[in-house]
Amino acid sequence: MTEIEELKAYPADCSTVSPKDYANHTHAKLSGRILNVMTTLPTQIISNYDPSSGDYLWDVEAVRGNSALYSSQHFLDQHSDWESHLIAWTGEINASKVTRWQNGDNVDDALYLVDEDKQELEAKLREANGSENIHPVWLLRRDQSRWRKYAEKVLWPVFHYIQGQPSDGKEEAEAWHDYVKFNEVYLNKIKSVYKPGDVILIHDYYLLLLPQLLRMEFPDAYIGLFLHIPFPSSEYFRCLSKRTQLLDGMLGADKIGFQSGSFQRHFLSCCARLLGFEVTSDKVFAFGTTISVETLPIGVDTKKIEHDAFLPDSGIEEKVTALKELYKGKKIIVGRDRLDKVRGVVQKLEAFGMFLEMYPEWREKVVLIQVSSPGFTHSANVESKVTELINQINSQYGNLNYTPILHYQMMIPKDEYLALLRVADLALITSVRDGMNTTAFEFVICQKYNSSPLVLSEFTGTASVLNEAILINPWDTVGIAKTINEAFLLSDKEKQQLEARLYEKVTSNTVQNWISTFIRDVIDHSLVTHVTNYTPTLNRPLLLKNYLNSSRRLFLFDYDGTLTPIVKEPAAAIPSDKLNRILDVLAADPKNQIWIISGRDQAFLDKWMGDKNVGLSAEHGCFMKDLGSKEWVNLAASFDMSWQAKVEEVYKDYTEKTPGSHIERKKVALTWHYRRADPELGNYQAAKCLHQLNETIAKEYDCEVMAGKANIEVRPKFLNKGEIVKRLVLHPHGSKQDLHNEHCHSDATAADQLPDFVLCLGDDLTDEDMFRSLKTIEAEWTEQGLPKNEFGSYGVYPVAVGPASKQTVATSHLNEPSQVLETLGLLAGQVSLFESAGTVELDDRGHLANSESSERSKTAIERAASLRRKASLDKEMNKKTSTNGKI
Repeated sequence: MTEIEELKAYPADCSTVSPKDYANHTHAKLSGRILNVMTTLPTQIISNYDPSSGDYLWDVEAVRGNSALYSSQHFLDQHSDWESHLIAWTGEINASKVTRWQNGDNVDDALYLVDEDKQELEAKLREANGSENIHPVWLLRRDQSRWRKYAEKVLWPVFHYIQGQPSDGKEEAEAWHDYVKFNEVYLNKIKSVYKPGDVILIHDYYLLLLPQLLRMEFPDAYIGLFLHIPFPSSEYFRCLSKRTQLLDGMLGADKIGFQSGSFQRHFLSCCARLLGFEVTSDKVFAFGTTISVETLPIGVDTKKIEHDAFLPDSGIEEKVTALKELYKGKKIIVGRDRLDKVRGVVQKLEAFGMFLEMYPEWREKVVLIQVSSPGFTHSANVESKVTELINQINSQYGNLNYTPILHYQMMIPKDEYLALLRVADLALITSVRDGMNTTAFEFVICQKYNSSPLVLSEFTGTASVLNEAILINPWDTVGIAKTINEAFLLSDKEKQQLEARLYEKVTSNTVQNWISTFIRDVIDHSLVTHVTNYTPTLNRPLLLKNYLNSSRRLFLFDYDGTLTPIVKEPAAAIPSDKLNRILDVLAADPKNQIWIISGRDQAFLDKWMGDKNVGLSAEHGCFMKDLGSKEWVNLAASFDMSWQAKVEEVYKDYTEKTPGSHIERKKVALTWHYRRADPELGNYQAAKCLHQLNETIAKEYDCEVMAGKANIEVRPKFLNKGEIVKRLVLHPHGSKQDLHNEHCHSDATAADQLPDFVLCLGDDLTDEDMFRSLKTIEAEWTEQGLPKNEFGSYGVYPVAVGPASKQTVATSHLNEPSQVLETLGLLAGQVSLFESAGTVELDDRGHLANSESSERSKTAIERAASLRRKASLDKEMNKKTSTNGKI
């Protein structure tokens, strides 16, 4: 196996980013390595037959497609100061040949590769790519296409504005679980390669969950995500059932890049409308930090394309001459597209038919050569429509000596493709939705000496770069027909001027400049934002591991906005049936103690949670009711409450001034709600009310004025959720609470009586008190030298719920109450482990490591290896017998 020539790149024309640029930077601690993470390797594994030995051998060959992206990797590896590592799936292993063993068993080699096979193939992959830093991701399953299903059948259509068909959701759910596994397998591979200071670049829509997974594992990593396809408007994106998880996954990156400014705007709109995050034109404020967003169109390796297209003795010149002779006296329109719903092949054919109808003088003088590669399965009806249109146009305008449209459904060799671009009199690209169509760039380069015009759809990301091309609306059939005619009538001078402008754009927007700029932007933004604390998504699989390995579990839950969504009418925030069932399952486990710590009053909590085996704390810690008890204890009974009358007078004044607001009178705390008021008026009056209370009541009494979500609450300063949490955590697990004892000390309870798992969930500013108490307790346990669990922690999880635009002391976040239920359902055994992404160990077939499925696979692999060895020995014996017989 030798290095494949197609996998070589050219150096950049100008200086590019280098780790040396940051050598003197105070905060930059770069390793000098780039981890380039892609969907598939630029090479594929195939099965070849050796007729001399009669054996089937595994081999490696270059993959067609994604040439620009792969060129960026080859450039980094061959012409930069970075140590570049490529991490990617092998893709479907081409095992069309099935080895038939003498005993009649059939074993598909692609499914039963042993470690020795993989090591041999990895060596071939490294040699073919000309690099030692190739790290293949192995996923060996009989239905290898399963790993593409969610990306290609769910994400790709929606991202290209194609709405899916209604279904029962079962197939999509299975595809989602595989998508989660696909991203988790990548995480495991990266963990085996990563070093602190590495810059991780993640490419495209197959890996949208990976940035957040990496952020869970490596909080300080430099992470960039580039989406090479369009990003849809929020009205389309919101149709995805997993929209929150996908956005959450993407926002694990420091920098997110898009091909077009419109794609960037759509993404920001989704973050604001669907997650409630604050955004600017190029930033998202989330998880206690800032995620930067940019438009950075990819280019191509212009030098390599030009070299290949005009290389003497390559055979291309002969092909150009042959094509000119074959279509002598005719104009050649060239199109190359994938045969799917968004490349606009149908629109192209209809426009060409209209052109021949409107301009009869061009009949028998123009041919359209359309080269099409296979599309996705959900675009199958496109092929039949294309065939129908071609037959119709050819029969209407063709004859024995003239065929208007020549359609080639194949991946043509590279030299034929370049010859076609060189000989063309016009390139026609009519995509109805596209990311970056690199065919347009390649055509401009190939037309360096011929200057044929490019007619380009305004709906492709390429139009943002080649904005001086002849732009068309692919839905305007008549308009395209007129444009084709006008393009053919351009003078040589006009064509040369147009080509010069486009050529300058293409050669200044190379793939070398693109990858260099993206790396620099990722690093520069990270150096600014990494000084703040990023709050990653809760690693739910790791949470489950901690839960299953613990015996003293304590759950601390806020109510509104955590267990139930925030609603305009507080009385309507009733627990769902799903929540009730999950809480009942968790509460039935003797290892578990559940406490609901809410700002709600006793009556509300008694009504909806009073019949459950849970502890209750009302009015932010002013009242408590222990598990199994029917009596509430007023922790504020011995304190001066005369402040309540004065607060109520202030509230009454603002209630009169603010229609839609009202006062909630609790036994201890008083709350003014303005959620149902006009938002602008409510916020204005709330700011004035808050200022007045802080300047009067807060200074006269030992009270705390708290601004919540569309409410202001006044309560005793000495009572808050943090004090309640401290009391519950430091109390011997499983024993009755001494609610009259105010003093809690971290060393008062033996280590084996303290909880070894604490999950604390809250969404409001008042819940930060709970998180702070837990962090303080953890610090005290560390100082006392209390032993940690096998995962290196005390099993304490402070989790902020809701749009995490604000800074929080919580160590992780969930976006909404539905994710809370999903998390609790996972612990209760009612939700799949792969419903959300996290740290999960998988084998190279996508099975949970050490699971029953994984062990069965190991047995099958060992059996296949044994059969192969036996077949090999039998073949050797037969050869010897045959040789002896001849002698």
